Amino acid sequence: MKQSPSSKRGRGIRSAETLSRLAEGLSASGSRAEDEYWNIKLEAEIKKVILEKDEISLNVALDKLSEKETRAHEELADAIEGCIEFERIFLENNSFDSLLITAPVLAWSTLGLSNFNISKKYLEDISALLRKHIFNPDAQISLVNYLYSPDQLPESFIETKQLKKTITHCLMKNSHLLLNEKEIKETSTFLADQRHLLGVVAVKTGDHIFQWQDNFMRPEDIEASWKKVSREMFSKIMPQCAREAILPRAYYVACRDADRQLRKFSIQASVSYLASSLSITNESLLVVIGGCYDRHLEEYRISFCDKRSFEVYHGIVWPLLGPEDELSELIEIIEAYLKSCGIAEVKSLSQRLPLEFCEECGSPLYPNIEGEMVHIEQPENDSPQHQHIH
Repeated sequence: MKQSPSSKRGRGIRSAETLSRLAEGLSASGSRAEDEYWNIKLEAEIKKVILEKDEISLNVALDKLSEKETRAHEELADAIEGCIEFERIFLENNSFDSLLITAPVLAWSTLGLSNFNISKKYLEDISALLRKHIFNPDAQISLVNYLYSPDQLPESFIETKQLKKTITHCLMKNSHLLLNEKEIKETSTFLADQRHLLGVVAVKTGDHIFQWQDNFMRPEDIEASWKKVSREMFSKIMPQCAREAILPRAYYVACRDADRQLRKFSIQASVSYLASSLSITNESLLVVIGGCYDRHLEEYRISFCDKRSFEVYHGIVWPLLGPEDELSELIEIIEAYLKSCGIAEVKSLSQRLPLEFCEECGSPLYPNIEGEMVHIEQPENDSPQHQHIH
């Protein structure tokens, strides 16, 4: 007998309440024994909810816990992400630990960033580089033949889990996931943005996945090495772009790394873009920083202005991430990085600015020196399509 929508709704509410109670129990735990108990119970409940494709219960539980000043929200978020990314699988009667990963790349181009497909040969070459420099040399790796933009990544936990299963299925057949570009939704074209090479890595249960687990190297040192060895490969896949590779890691933490590093990368890209495409020197620039609010501070918008006319030539959105709020010292961080890029004159506005967008094109509006939200006005010799760095 089919269930009515109301009975499904009631079950969803109960699932959200169960998730909340288990996460609160874990956050209040005072011993390893308690941790083990709560983790097993919480993971089992999350897997049940995921199996039922009940995205609503996951989000309701997270929203409910976010209102409380406890660690329960963080515990639940970590547990959900872990269940999405990690899975124990069996290949030829052997147990393997599999992990959804991404190898992010930051890039910018005066032509704008478009779609990037990866040939089978390059997928094999990248897999070899990943085994040699990032993962267990004996790891099995399956990659996707496409570099995802942030707005092409799965939007929900359930969609992410399904993509992980699809890639894992390819891994079990010793192949890569070859997508038809028509299967992927279109992305907005930004001058600077991030791209993600997704994949699944599997090692025998109990073995290390990442090299820093085995040789006690610092991940930062391995990342520095990865930037060097992957440079030539990504230059072939992403021609006519300035690029910076980021350490490949588990999916969610690597996405957060990319979000964080993109903010500074966008400033560097903006300065280079203005100098190379518009012939605007650092000495002729005044940069204005303003905080934009909805109910709370949502983001900072950074305007690159002509020092004489005060026209806004270019803009960057600096979003708040994780626990950041208006008490965070973000303005100081932005100012310091602007100055490290050669920008001498920076003005920080003290007033609360509206979170406004252009009604015609949808682009963000940026503050001028008076704190008015205005549209970018680029010099006539520049192509109008490249007005915004993501």
